[in-house]
Amino acid sequence: MKIRSDYPYETRSDDLRIPVPDAAGGTTALYARVWRPVTDEPVPVLLEYLPFRPGDWTSPPDRGRHPWYAGHGYASVRVDVRGHGDSEGVPGDEYTAAVPADGAAVVEWLARQPWCTGRVGMFGVSWGGTCALQIAALAPEPLKAVVAVCCTDDRYDGDVHRIGGAVTAAGTASRAAALLALSARPPDPLHTGDDWRPLWQARLEALEPHHHTWLAHRTRDEYWSNGSVREDYGAIRAAVLAVGGWQDPHRDTVLRLVRELDPARTRGIIGPWPHAYPDQELPPGPWIGFLQETLRWWDHWLRDETPARAGQGGGPERRDAARTPGDTGTGRATGADTGTATGAGTGTGTGRAAGAGSGAATGTGTDTGTDTRAGTATRAGAGAGAGTATGTGTDTRTGVMAEPLLRFWITDSHPPATAYDELPGRWDGEPVWPSPRVVPVAYALQGPPLIVDSPQHTGLDAGSLTPLGEDSDLPPDQRDEDAKSVSFEFTVAERTEILGRPRVTLRLGPGSPHGQAVARLCDVAPDGSSTLVTRGVLDLPPRAGRDRAGDRPGGTAEDVVFELGAAGHAFAPGHRVRLAVSSAYWPWIWPRADSAGFALDPDGSFLELPVRTAPAGPATPGTIAFEAPQHAGPPGVVTAVTLDPPHPGRLIVRDVARGEWRLELSHDGGTRVHPDGLEYTARSTESYAIRERDPLSARTRSEWSIRLHRPEQAWDTTVETHSDIGCDGEHFLTTDELVCRLGREVVFHRTWQKRIPRTAD
Repeated sequence: MKIRSDYPYETRSDDLRIPVPDAAGGTTALYARVWRPVTDEPVPVLLEYLPFRPGDWTSPPDRGRHPWYAGHGYASVRVDVRGHGDSEGVPGDEYTAAVPADGAAVVEWLARQPWCTGRVGMFGVSWGGTCALQIAALAPEPLKAVVAVCCTDDRYDGDVHRIGGAVTAAGTASRAAALLALSARPPDPLHTGDDWRPLWQARLEALEPHHHTWLAHRTRDEYWSNGSVREDYGAIRAAVLAVGGWQDPHRDTVLRLVRELDPARTRGIIGPWPHAYPDQELPPGPWIGFLQETLRWWDHWLRDETPARAGQGGGPERRDAARTPGDTGTGRATGADTGTATGAGTGTGTGRAAGAGSGAATGTGTDTGTDTRAGTATRAGAGAGAGTATGTGTDTRTGVMAEPLLRFWITDSHPPATAYDELPGRWDGEPVWPSPRVVPVAYALQGPPLIVDSPQHTGLDAGSLTPLGEDSDLPPDQRDEDAKSVSFEFTVAERTEILGRPRVTLRLGPGSPHGQAVARLCDVAPDGSSTLVTRGVLDLPPRAGRDRAGDRPGGTAEDVVFELGAAGHAFAPGHRVRLAVSSAYWPWIWPRADSAGFALDPDGSFLELPVRTAPAGPATPGTIAFEAPQHAGPPGVVTAVTLDPPHPGRLIVRDVARGEWRLELSHDGGTRVHPDGLEYTARSTESYAIRERDPLSARTRSEWSIRLHRPEQAWDTTVETHSDIGCDGEHFLTTDELVCRLGREVVFHRTWQKRIPRTAD
């Protein structure tokens, strides 16, 4: 990564307190750190609004990002959310209505400052990106543009709490335990003075483990709708640049935003990245110059004129990416779009139940609006062919709005591995989304009826639910998981490129009223290795949709349909497309108490792939590329080195006598010493255990230890948490313990125990 040292502006940094209204009619002061260019002229403001403490936890990335923006003529601001870090107030639920309301008040306050032009942009990753969208939905007038990275527009089924209506084990346990520990950290006396102790005490008294609420709200209701911008995309008036990664669980958000928002003020980028900013160089790459790309966005939407910038532009070597003539503006496609895609393959259906199967694939895209399921898929507007696009016209300023509506990395076939420095593939783009070039192709499953009854530890090789660039995050070879599933394969005769969300239709036989269906799409190489491409889940009882509950009729066959996560992938000729269906996926999803597998009838079941065809007519060669990453400076922290060997980050343990399998995760960030003398130490472990044939044996355990220490001030605090989730047939059983110390003195100790009904109502 390039560290940039020359900028158009010199910069300064200041700490501020921003007042926001509170429920009692007074104000609460939020802590802010501001990097500004040294100039007498007002400048636009960029806001990153988080509960994650710029004084310590996010200090290293903040040092590389915010001064860079300031050096290019923006005031870049990091604000702590109410009840976190060095802000006043107490923490609440993960996404309370007060959080975006405070954020909107911060936007208004920043716009009124004499050093601001009155125009504000917001950016954030993960929680920060989600909250930026929530604030944009409140439409504060000064907020003109947003960059939202690896975030969700759907809190119920687009975050880490539910997948296809099923409760996540890893997502729920890991997120709740982390938030309990992180929310319990004390304010820093360096920034809050003697008030740190009463602020900390009030904060601790207000804490409640988040999974108490998450588990209690089993179906989509008002709790989940609050903060989900999918409820009203039209409320967002700011321009939105949505960014995601194919390894990130929130990638579908990008496709929904570019589909639903006004294309004249929306763009999307999906790369091969994990859950992180795409310039942090966390594998897999290739990474991009995210700061330079977002600078184009800010300059377009927050300035009347684009300033000349020495050293800008002149990007890297360009990758091959075709752009059709007239792609200077974008919009939604209209007109008659027709096209045909066909493919054929044969294979065997395998699993714990014996049975043979085969498959054939045909697909036809027409504009008739009909749908025939017997091996042929038809969707309105699908296909490659004639169409019209209307949009914003040529962008003569920064060029950012002349880019395709959606830019994406198409990953080529590659061997399975838990980490990659860089995935093979290329950048490409679509001027409209949904694209008329993407044709749904149906692969019919064939063979006799099968029983899908996977052992409960199926899923241990799923990889991380939220990959962060660790060396064991991604799924290894899927052959062991495939052996626990019923699989169907289709030979790839020619390069087959997919873009979007695959869909499966499964015909369930009589006597399959309960359980969970899991579908994995794999790329099988000639040597037999199986690389996971994407996957999806459906909790079967919500037969009317993943949002609602209701038992399926047990005496009749029924088709269930669900989508898999979005993918941009090219299957190589000679490879095979494998659909693997299982009835368990631990610890991604929590098994139902009555989980007992299901009967699958291939006759009437099929896989539908979003196959991307070549553009119609001659194409004008174009380029889609990005500059290399650069930051303002190094992290500025020193990490102590120990002689202890590192503990494996991801370990699978089998207890043969008990028939139990356990996934153990650990993370040791060591001790980071900050320039102001603060020593920050954090360690965490997670454990997910289950017996092969006992869904009620599922249990999780998470432990955190955080120490904040200022040796020169004799200030030494620790936070320790222990969180357990188990179950019986009727309830989730949760135990959480929080212990906080000042030196050796225990200043707070609380234990929560809950029995939360598992029923959907």
